[in-house]
Amino acid sequence: MPLAHSFKNIDSVIAAVAGFFIIQLYTAYSGIGVSPDSIMYASAGRSLVDEGALITFNGLPLVDFPVFYPTFLASVIFITGIDPFTFGPVLNGLMFATLLYLCGWIMQRFVATTHLYKCLVLVAIILSPALLQIYTYLWSETLFILLSIVFMVIFRKYMATRSIAWLLAAALVASVSTVTRYAGVTIIGTGGFILLFDRNLDLRRKIIHILNYGLMASSLLILNLMRNALLTKTMTGPREPSLTPFTENVYYFGTVIAEWLHIAPEHYAVVSSPLAWLVLLTLAGLLVYQLIKGDMSAYENVALTFALIYGLFIIISSTFSRYERINPRLLSPMVIPLIWSLTNWVLTAFRNIRFDQQKRRIINSCFCLLMLVFIANEAYADWDRHHDQHDYGNPGYTDDEWNNSKFVTFLENNKHIYKPGVPIYSDANEAAYFTSGIRCKNLPHRFFPQKIAEFYKVPHYYLIWFEKLENPELINLEHVMQRQKLVKLYDFGDEGAVYEMKPELNGK
Repeated sequence: MPLAHSFKNIDSVIAAVAGFFIIQLYTAYSGIGVSPDSIMYASAGRSLVDEGALITFNGLPLVDFPVFYPTFLASVIFITGIDPFTFGPVLNGLMFATLLYLCGWIMQRFVATTHLYKCLVLVAIILSPALLQIYTYLWSETLFILLSIVFMVIFRKYMATRSIAWLLAAALVASVSTVTRYAGVTIIGTGGFILLFDRNLDLRRKIIHILNYGLMASSLLILNLMRNALLTKTMTGPREPSLTPFTENVYYFGTVIAEWLHIAPEHYAVVSSPLAWLVLLTLAGLLVYQLIKGDMSAYENVALTFALIYGLFIIISSTFSRYERINPRLLSPMVIPLIWSLTNWVLTAFRNIRFDQQKRRIINSCFCLLMLVFIANEAYADWDRHHDQHDYGNPGYTDDEWNNSKFVTFLENNKHIYKPGVPIYSDANEAAYFTSGIRCKNLPHRFFPQKIAEFYKVPHYYLIWFEKLENPELINLEHVMQRQKLVKLYDFGDEGAVYEMKPELNGK
């Protein structure tokens, strides 16, 4: 019997193997994708191994991001002796393979499921452009998405047994997720919401279980925030108020959903906001329906709860706190639970509504056709992206435009052109670190006048200016030159230059 059961999940094994090799395919040309965040994570991981502290490339303690993902990368360095940028394709391939296997394992245990449904959804997950983008970059979402699925497995075990041991295990996973990404509070919220509305616990046990869960789930986040406060007197680094109102964030949420549905960008202005509300209200309606039924223990309902809470969290937090505009990367943890929530209700309807055989075949055929069209669009988008990456590499700090830059080559080969003790600034300090290993500071942010004033008091410094990486939120080269005289030491035209601010030229 166990052997027969294992063969039932052979499709999940095949999906896992396929997922691993797809990641290797996408990263074959230029390696793992590297963005500023990737450099932040890797530099902190390196410093933990080399110096015993989570220090980022700018020489400051890591506080803008939680501590676990860089610690995870440090453990990879320690165990394998290989740098994350080198080992990244294998690491992400293994995580993606594990994710796919768990997804198949979970779908095998849905209340309403068929083998055809499981296979179609597995293919949709494997080919998801949003997930393939995540797992071809060195980003913390790779681990966070995997943790969210592991949480669903363990929390479902708790719901089946009402065991404190399983509850604490789920709380521990939730706790680790919060120090992987601060958005892990949505995983805490998912478990807390279901516990609160669990009709199978009397009031006394419910209070005990909620307290145990809450204390365990929030423990690592509290410790992380306390560490941050002790090191920098801020909980999560300097944060700015949002520039985008709630309605605009709903619109951006809708543009991501539209992109996932392969709607042409020229239609975003019309469809995005209605589509966002349609998705959110559908998820809310399905959740209310399950709450009325009174049984939230199914995997589908845990995923449904997480999808809604996570989506609302991103929209609301973007309304109050300023960070990158809502995009596929930010919403990527929603991909799998959203696919499950928006498709599985069809099977549930089959179970609850009596159809004659002919209607059942028609509905089943329509569902399969829609899924096949969705998968075909995914495959087309994936092939288009692979075609570009096969020729130019992963966009970012490993593509051909970057690797073939004369300025980048110069910085790589001339690491000792700066006088010792003189501070170095840049408009993209992560790029300077990635190219030459130099730990320099970013130019001050326009939003912090005190930091700008402190910068202009520095008597002597170098400035590495990347022309194509100018950050509009930082003071720019023009801003500096209007106030101080700079000497251009090395000029690479539209790629960038190295400047020096000499004290004798500025009366210092």
